[in-house]
Amino acid sequence: MRSEPQAGDYRPDTPILTLAPWLADAVAAADFPRHELRFRNHRWGPSVGLESLSDAEWVDHFGRFQPLEGNLPQPLALRYHGHQFRNYNPQIGDGRGFLFAQMRDSSGRLLDLGTKGSGQTPYSRDGDGRLTLKGAVREIMATEMLEALGVYTSKTFSVIETGEELWRGDEPSPTRSAVLLRLSHGHIRIGTFQRLRAFEQAEHMAFLVDYCLDQFPGPPPPDDAPGRDEPAVMLLHQVVERMADLSASYMVAGFVHGVLNSDNMNVSGESFDYGPWRWLPQWDPRFTAAYFDHSGLYAFGRQPEAILWNCGQLAIALRMLAETEPLVFALERFGGLYQQAMARRFCWRLGVEPQGLEAEMALITASERYMVENAMSPDTLFHRHRGGRDVPTGEFGDRLRQYRSAGDDAHPLWWEEAPPTLVIDEVERIWAAIAEQDDWTPLAEKVTAIRRLGDALGEAPIPAGHK
Repeated sequence: MRSEPQAGDYRPDTPILTLAPWLADAVAAADFPRHELRFRNHRWGPSVGLESLSDAEWVDHFGRFQPLEGNLPQPLALRYHGHQFRNYNPQIGDGRGFLFAQMRDSSGRLLDLGTKGSGQTPYSRDGDGRLTLKGAVREIMATEMLEALGVYTSKTFSVIETGEELWRGDEPSPTRSAVLLRLSHGHIRIGTFQRLRAFEQAEHMAFLVDYCLDQFPGPPPPDDAPGRDEPAVMLLHQVVERMADLSASYMVAGFVHGVLNSDNMNVSGESFDYGPWRWLPQWDPRFTAAYFDHSGLYAFGRQPEAILWNCGQLAIALRMLAETEPLVFALERFGGLYQQAMARRFCWRLGVEPQGLEAEMALITASERYMVENAMSPDTLFHRHRGGRDVPTGEFGDRLRQYRSAGDDAHPLWWEEAPPTLVIDEVERIWAAIAEQDDWTPLAEKVTAIRRLGDALGEAPIPAGHK
């Protein structure tokens, strides 16, 4: 069974204030005409000591953005640059969100509360700083499913409908508005480092490296790594390890993020910022999530390549502090780390005991061919053959027959006809109930079903130091 987040006291801590003079701008939240609480994360609220808030207090803090006691006195819009579809953009930053609060959980880990749709900032450009209710509902579903499938992801903490009419080119308009709060380990992006490089702020970059090493601790580089004691080199090794695992987690989940720009890459290794995401209806490396991804840059099968490319941009920025050789050494570890992560995550989701990297790579290759030949989704494959059962004929069956069950397939869900899924037809069905009848029951039922899937799967095999 998956362990629940540990309840703890509210412990405000705001180390971001040491960076704020050159990393952020103080901003004010929008004044919304209405505040209707639509989603409150009772799973994660206790972990940061906020579950005891009444609904009215919750809305005051997370809809009207009255400061939490002892926390940030004013929200902070973070500054960063980034490559967007490989084009460098220095005109970005938090354009419809801000950092609202920081606190420690029961284990001492720093967690941020950041917004989406909270109003305009100096980086909004021509945007209105708002979020559609549909976008918020989609983010609830994405983060819940990713968490269940073992992806290290931000958590949707709160959604409040705000009573404005928004006009969007990709949704029937006018459409409803909302403000979302996400719980995340941090909001320091690869694009944050790119901005400091662009302005040649080496002193600030060194300070940011130390901040990340302190707040997002990870394992040391290998013993044979050149420059392994240099802070910038240490950080890149940690980010490469986390990003290799993140890449593998997307692939095993059958998930397509859609917009893997360097400003959407968090150095803590968390997945976040969900826009045009999709789950695979069937295995297809060319499948894209974003209608505007005309070249397939962020197609399902190219996600590891895209994430490694972003790690390369971090390495380029860190050249202000370190020599090239140790940074290249760190980047070259990505491929091997990715294969290891694929092997352990694949066996975990399939519910079989690992046999070794070579065997797992052969099993994965055979399973991919099997899914293509049978127009099958990863969800179906992992459910149907959980614990090595229902062995088919052919190469995949021959490989699967060599594996033993890990012995954790007794949960009733594994004996049901199919697992919960989030293919686009299901997502649209849930949204239609809200849009047409203001019926939130299908969403609540889906969240319950997804969390049951997470309980059946148990804890994902994430290496120590990656959280």
